[in-house]
Amino acid sequence: MSLKKIKYLFIGLLIIFFSNITFANDSVKSIGKFKDWESFSLKENEQKVCFAQSIPILQSPKNSERTSRLFVTFRPGDKIKDEISVTAGYIFNNKNKVTAKSGKNIYRFSTVQENFAWFQENKTEKKFIKTLKKGSRLMVTGYNTQNSQTIDHYSLLGFTKAYNTAKKSCS
Repeated sequence: MSLKKIKYLFIGLLIIFFSNITFANDSVKSIGKFKDWESFSLKENEQKVCFAQSIPILQSPKNSERTSRLFVTFRPGDKIKDEISVTAGYIFNNKNKVTAKSGKNIYRFSTVQENFAWFQENKTEKKFIKTLKKGSRLMVTGYNTQNSQTIDHYSLLGFTKAYNTAKKSCS
């Protein structure tokens, strides 16, 4: 993924994440709620963006107040599809990898910028999506700048329908 694409994604996700936590902004429209996942669409710089997202069903440590999200994003205007990103609600450190585990499948996010992590290759994203479709739970592990570990547990119930809805909405 090019730095330009990362920059646009990062800015877009920051806008989504911080200004739309309650989705009060009229530009973000829910296009479907499917168990533990939801699909959205929005206009960004006159281009349509669609994404499926989920929040953790369990977080460790329990007493931390942070907002985590897992996204699959489609940006047809930039020819971007199946883009996976995750945020744990804090700035990741660069010493430790952000990882995701479902069953025996372990994925390491290769690009970390501030409080978001991505995969660099679309091939990895496609494999990850297949894992999400087959799995029931995903654990994302990250480390903050104080080197404290966090683990977010995501339910995968409803992922396939949310993914398909976001994908279809941006095709």
